Amino acid sequence: MSSMGSVAGLSKYIKTLPNTEKSICGIAVISFLTGIIYFSITLKELTFTDVITGGIISFAVLGISSILSGSLNQQGVKVLHGINLKIKHSMFLSLLSMSFLAFVIIVGGIITRIFGIDLLINSMVFGCVLIYGFNTLVLWSTTQIGFGKSAVIATFQPLLILAMGVLVLFLSTDASFFSTPVMVNIIIKTVVACLIFVLAIYSFIIVAASPLKKNLGIGMLDLISLFIAHMNEGSNLLESTFENMGESIDTLVTFISFKGENGIKSLFISPSVHPGPLGNIGGSNMPTILSGKFDHFTMVAHGPSTHDFNPISTSEIDKIEKSVKEGLAEVEYSKKASTFKRYSSNAANVGVQFFNKGMVILSTFAPNGSDDIEFGVGLTMMTQSISKCNVKDSIIVDCHNSFTPESGEVLPGNAEVFDLIDVINKIEVENVEYQSIKVGCHADVMGDLDKHEGIGESGLKTMIIEVDNQRTAYVLFDSNNMEIGFRQEIIDATKDLDIDEIEVMTTDTHTVNTLSRGYNPVGIEKRPEIIEYVIKSIKLAIDDLEEVEVGTGTKKIKNLNTFGPKNSTELISTISSIVAVSKIIAPVLLITALFIVFIWIFYGYI
Repeated sequence: MSSMGSVAGLSKYIKTLPNTEKSICGIAVISFLTGIIYFSITLKELTFTDVITGGIISFAVLGISSILSGSLNQQGVKVLHGINLKIKHSMFLSLLSMSFLAFVIIVGGIITRIFGIDLLINSMVFGCVLIYGFNTLVLWSTTQIGFGKSAVIATFQPLLILAMGVLVLFLSTDASFFSTPVMVNIIIKTVVACLIFVLAIYSFIIVAASPLKKNLGIGMLDLISLFIAHMNEGSNLLESTFENMGESIDTLVTFISFKGENGIKSLFISPSVHPGPLGNIGGSNMPTILSGKFDHFTMVAHGPSTHDFNPISTSEIDKIEKSVKEGLAEVEYSKKASTFKRYSSNAANVGVQFFNKGMVILSTFAPNGSDDIEFGVGLTMMTQSISKCNVKDSIIVDCHNSFTPESGEVLPGNAEVFDLIDVINKIEVENVEYQSIKVGCHADVMGDLDKHEGIGESGLKTMIIEVDNQRTAYVLFDSNNMEIGFRQEIIDATKDLDIDEIEVMTTDTHTVNTLSRGYNPVGIEKRPEIIEYVIKSIKLAIDDLEEVEVGTGTKKIKNLNTFGPKNSTELISTISSIVAVSKIIAPVLLITALFIVFIWIFYGYI
């Protein structure tokens, strides 16, 4: 799902826009400088008074008009019940548009100086037509007010600039220049050029959006605007769009329950449901939401699943909760558990521990890079291990702890699948000895770290399991994968602690995937600080050790509404095809329209 990560990277441009005051200052400064530069270029004899006059005139024509339009655009979208366009966004759009117009005017001034042809009016008209098209495109694609209303609101800035320009020129020039034929010529040029350019934009959007609408019933601009609303304001309205393409599936959730004197002490859950797609949409924050539904210490690990199994809404997480609680009511407890043991076969490495009538398999491909293990592969691992080891439940965990940008999902037919099958065949069951068990837990939200360091809402959770004097640390970060090599660095840093084994896992939460880099594995930044948290958490979990009974369970999650294998693949392939086609269509349409508009404005006469 790298494309979603790439799209998430666009959020930095939304969230780091300058505030309203800075945009207004920028408009004032750039408009004033534009007048100074234009007068300096076009006037042969320049005085200081001319310089100041040029700056004042340009500020009046470009600056005041753009500041007014920034306010009017935002109010217009608000009245029409549009989304996303706050005053800072609207003012920045005015700043951006005015800066481009200023550039066109200055280029026109340079040509005027070289060839002696006065191009000021035509340059202003040409620039205003371009910013009109640009504003229409931005408003149409982000505010959900429709093409027609966007096209009307987009006229505010160019219309104000042209009106102010005509007024200033009228007051400072021979009035005969603005005779009826001249004014009619300017008006007709402007209107026709705007129609040509905006129709080219409309045609491009209709062509680009049609595959998504046809294949999945989703409007491309709805997808874009609601995505921006989510990244900008945390809105979950995008979930309603995904509901139209949702697919109901059945999947599994497995768990280990540790019960102390006062009831359940710890719960370790591995749902075959993917915590995506990103931000707080769908199941992205599933590890935190699901663990919060239980009154005791709960770790939600990453079960075998890909983006195909993303829940379409947060409410779907309730179905996972229901299945786990039904399973807990059926659990049989005992004090029997084995020590932790590791096995490997080529790239596959697993840590295995038996609990009562079940077992856990912690799977990792570290030190090699890897991504999600597909559900069918995980189901094969589960079935094989249950048969091979004669257990009732097999809790498969994708440790998700060794990321590289080239990491791919583990899918049927990959070599890694056969490595996993081989490594399960190596698990020894004949000499497994069961002993009493102790468990200690500790949770730390890692308050001074956040998604900028790859840390989600649940932070860090640690569970120490002691069997036959062997202590094993289950360390779980609420993160989306781990920078390659960081797992080993954590293992090396904890060797002197009072533990014998350790495995480091991530939940694969996609709440951290809203930054410019898209993918955001833990360990890119602040490694020493993160390691200190791990050391502290392990020590406190050891202090919490107490004797427990243990039981395992497996339950089916029925009718979980997800993206689904078909729709998930369809969405990505459709978006990819739109991007590929747009790279060809957009330049052809827009450059052709620009050429026609340019010829019409600079060489057309009524």
